[in-house]
Amino acid sequence: MNETASTTTPATSDSPRAVAPPWSLAFRIAKRVFDLLAAGAGLLLLSPILVIAAIAVKLGSRGPVLFVQQRMGRNFQPFGIYKFRTMITDAERVGGPITFGRDPRITRVGHILRQTKLDELPQLVNVLTGQMSLVGPRPEVPRYVDLYQQDYTFVLSIRPGITDLASLKYRDEAEQLALSPDPAKEYAERILPDKIALARQYIDSATFIGDLSIIFRTFVRVAR
Repeated sequence: MNETASTTTPATSDSPRAVAPPWSLAFRIAKRVFDLLAAGAGLLLLSPILVIAAIAVKLGSRGPVLFVQQRMGRNFQPFGIYKFRTMITDAERVGGPITFGRDPRITRVGHILRQTKLDELPQLVNVLTGQMSLVGPRPEVPRYVDLYQQDYTFVLSIRPGITDLASLKYRDEAEQLALSPDPAKEYAERILPDKIALARQYIDSATFIGDLSIIFRTFVRVAR
């Protein structure tokens, strides 16, 4: 999804609760340990790239280096997802809630960061804090979760991730939406249900080797 703002209220006792994922305790522990080790190592090894990207964002346009947006996390707990800012400040006041094609709100530096997926690197912090996993369904803004709340009682039984099966399939999502006469409807009624189906598929068949495969395939896609 894009970089326009969204708001939500804290989860309460009346909020929907996710069902337990069909995962063994050993797999859940191994997945979390791997997340911590890989995210920590990634932040350390990629720190020069993070610094360069941060400087480029700051010099490229007015506004903060990081963009923080409310997304829905595990057990319907909202959290702030971190990204390098790739759009002009107050982008939500200039255009719609979805970015597609060569959106004029995206800065020159932002186009590069989005193309290389470097804008997603700050989410390694979300992984370290336990809000996200390296692999898992991409977190959605609350208004889209509300549209398919019943499905998300299963999808949000696990931590959302930086990459997943849907990320691989919809690598060029913005370009696909640009071809639609109604991008918002296209996303809500066709793409999002497919992403949910892919998320359910992942949760039902997740393995440690499978996670490594998704990470490797993501690197290959980005490198192309």
